[in-house]
Amino acid sequence: MVVRFLLTNDDGIDAPGLAALQRAIAQLDLGTATVVAPQVQHSGCGHQVTVERPLTVEERSAAAGIYALDGTPADCTRVAIAHLAPDFDWAIAGINAGGNLGADAYMSGTVAAVREAAFHGRPAIALSHYIRRPLEIDWDRAIAWTVALLPELLKRDRPDGWFWNVNFPHLLPTEPDPPWEFCAPSTDPLPVVYDRQGLTFHYGGRYGDRDRQPGTDVDVCFNGRIAITQVHL
Repeated sequence: MVVRFLLTNDDGIDAPGLAALQRAIAQLDLGTATVVAPQVQHSGCGHQVTVERPLTVEERSAAAGIYALDGTPADCTRVAIAHLAPDFDWAIAGINAGGNLGADAYMSGTVAAVREAAFHGRPAIALSHYIRRPLEIDWDRAIAWTVALLPELLKRDRPDGWFWNVNFPHLLPTEPDPPWEFCAPSTDPLPVVYDRQGLTFHYGGRYGDRDRQPGTDVDVCFNGRIAITQVHL
């Protein structure tokens, strides 16, 4: 069976994570891929959609099915469903540069893109890579993890109204490849820390300092394993 993929993200059409996802899909050689991604970065935009102005598509390669949309990640999925790739079998968003763990899923444009697909009954996977600064993402390694993991998720039963949210850990180059673990999403809030100067507030929370309930995706990913959650609409 030939699988038709819709690929998107929230970091923008030129992001290295999207290029990595395209390379992973090409290596898997399971079918065809259409890319519909935002023209510019929309990280953290949540499930915002555009309804009060026209959306313009730039054909980066019509023959290869690569399109840049001047909208949000959720817009990309919606326009793909309506016009650019209406017959896709799976939507995959990522690979996001930064974790989308627990509460992040409500703010993430990456997750919103696949949530929109799930609303329309399409199976979907969000892929993100936690960043442990000052380390930089090894995209070749992320590709290898994606190639190993996706066939497992594609063959698993997926009840309607659910989608997969995957977060890769950030390992040192000398550390072995991580195992993956199916786990529950964290329900702990992100740190609420602001530096105040008069009536100006600058967020000062540290992502790595967030609460980590044992066994949740935050704990699993921060402990060096690939965290896989099933998220319900």
